[in-house]
Amino acid sequence: MSAVLADDGKASYQMLLGEHRVDMAALMGKHLRFEYVGEIFCQHCQRRTKKSFSGGFCFPCSQKLAQCDLCFMKPETCHFEQGTCREPDWGQAVCMQPHVVYLANSSGLKVGITRTGQIPTRWIDQGATQALPIFMVQSRQQSGLVETVYKQHVSDRTDWRKMLKAQAEPLDLAGLRDQLFAETLHEIKALQERFGEQSIKALKAETVTEIVYPVLQYPDKVKSLSFDKTNQLEGELLGIKGQYLILDTGVINIRKFTGYHVKMEFAA
Repeated sequence: MSAVLADDGKASYQMLLGEHRVDMAALMGKHLRFEYVGEIFCQHCQRRTKKSFSGGFCFPCSQKLAQCDLCFMKPETCHFEQGTCREPDWGQAVCMQPHVVYLANSSGLKVGITRTGQIPTRWIDQGATQALPIFMVQSRQQSGLVETVYKQHVSDRTDWRKMLKAQAEPLDLAGLRDQLFAETLHEIKALQERFGEQSIKALKAETVTEIVYPVLQYPDKVKSLSFDKTNQLEGELLGIKGQYLILDTGVINIRKFTGYHVKMEFAA
């Protein structure tokens, strides 16, 4: 499910079904029916697999691809410079590129990282209602090291249940940024001395991005739906936030089922 942010701050979603794109805004309030036909395909090699690994890969690909390595989830452990990256060309094209460290408000204040080209998509995928870039760095490893410093003061996780139950209370992200700059001054300075001041730049003039999601009604209780438990799911579409569809029967994380062969039906 792809997402873009319009000029008015509203998140817009399209469901990718084969070669077709379905505008999900047109389906709000309608009854949807999903059928998992029992096939999963690796998003890298397209091989049919009985189980999805590392978010959409077959087992062999999950063992050989650099994007499935632990260091991609924990970039501060990057070993590219040691010459042991599984895919050096991929690492050069993805990890050795400028990244942004940001503060966001999804289920509350959090710190996160993303490539510059993934803004604001990353924020939408996490269900953030506010986001603010606070550092520009020159590699994924550096972003992970800065994030590690900030994790001592701010969570790096989203409480997805809380995020799906209500709109987050607005935060003064600029004020929190300045407070965190002061609290982490010495640790960040040490990183700048290690990599060079131009490699880790504090962003002091960025403005907060506000994001509004297409939600008609938030659920009182969050019930998770899964194609691993049943091959048929249906319900009225009440909203979309992050990569979750909010149905009157429960919520489903579409991103989790990347590679699953699923049919979607809805009333015209």
